[in-house]
Amino acid sequence: MATSQRLPRAQRREQILDAATRVFARAGYAATSVDDVAVEAGITRVLLYRHFDSRTDLYRAVLDRARAHLGDTVGSRDFDDNSIADLVRAAVADPDGFRLLFRHAGREPEFRDVIETMRAASTEIAANALADHVPDGPWRAWAARLVPTLVLEAVLAWLDVGQPDPDTAADRIGRAVHAALDAAQPEPSERPAP
Repeated sequence: MATSQRLPRAQRREQILDAATRVFARAGYAATSVDDVAVEAGITRVLLYRHFDSRTDLYRAVLDRARAHLGDTVGSRDFDDNSIADLVRAAVADPDGFRLLFRHAGREPEFRDVIETMRAASTEIAANALADHVPDGPWRAWAARLVPTLVLEAVLAWLDVGQPDPDTAADRIGRAVHAALDAAQPEPSERPAP
């Protein structure tokens, strides 16, 4: 292993987090060792442990940083016309972090809480946004859970196929959301009589 140059502590920590994000995004938590991260970062395992107490501590820090990056781009506001474009921008800015949050974290029992907290918040935001568009009832609840899942899976699939036509990605994903909202509308036979 090459000898690494001395960096300020904060800069070294960011270097390790960058490397860990790349390695964990490729293989997930269970299949990634501390040695894998150290090699990717070009440092020794001992140096890595000066910054993080364990692989779990490192992974949690990677997820927290990815969540902070996402929050900086998307925010925690209500759903609006820019929300999907903001999410696409966040995925482009940090594709590995995005994949960790929305693909890997949910599959890792130790870290499922991270994605479950985010899912609950996005479902609540969607339910509030749908209040004016879908009548109250089980189909609104269904749409409130479906829309965030649909958007996230659409963005992940878009990343995975090479980010085609980035200028229209948000619009295309928005059209899929509108189709889901149409499906949540009551059937004519379910509508109250005027």
